[in-house]
Amino acid sequence: MNMNSEARVSPIEILLVEDSPGDVRLTQEALKESKLKNNLHVVGDGAEAMNFLRKKGKYAAVPRPDLILLDLNLPKKDGREVLTEIKLDNNLVHIPVVILTVSRSEEDILRSYGLHANCYIVKPIDFNQFISVVKAIENFWFTIVKLPPRG
Repeated sequence: MNMNSEARVSPIEILLVEDSPGDVRLTQEALKESKLKNNLHVVGDGAEAMNFLRKKGKYAAVPRPDLILLDLNLPKKDGREVLTEIKLDNNLVHIPVVILTVSRSEEDILRSYGLHANCYIVKPIDFNQFISVVKAIENFWFTIVKLPPRG
């Protein structure tokens, strides 16, 4: 057993920022099959993501996420703007952000890493591959990596 699973008694808190209902369902399915207890919180646009992270309005009582899965192409405020705001906010900067998007654009990849994304993953089109990717993200971030404590 690793350090993270020994120390973790509360569920893993994951914020999914995704406007595609199909991708939300796939992510929910993949995490449902997880060995690790998790709570998946879903918001459909960048403005809601920032409200969630800053605990504004209806999000006043939400837990701080242990990981953010962020799509780049979002309504209201795109993922690049959200990533920038997260990484410039001293209260949020230590939350790992995984870009999970359909964009294979070299410009998007370079810009995301330039904005300090923790990793960049292109969403597979195939259902089984998508499930495998989500499980691999969870395994890596919550079994292998040592995360900072919740603030």
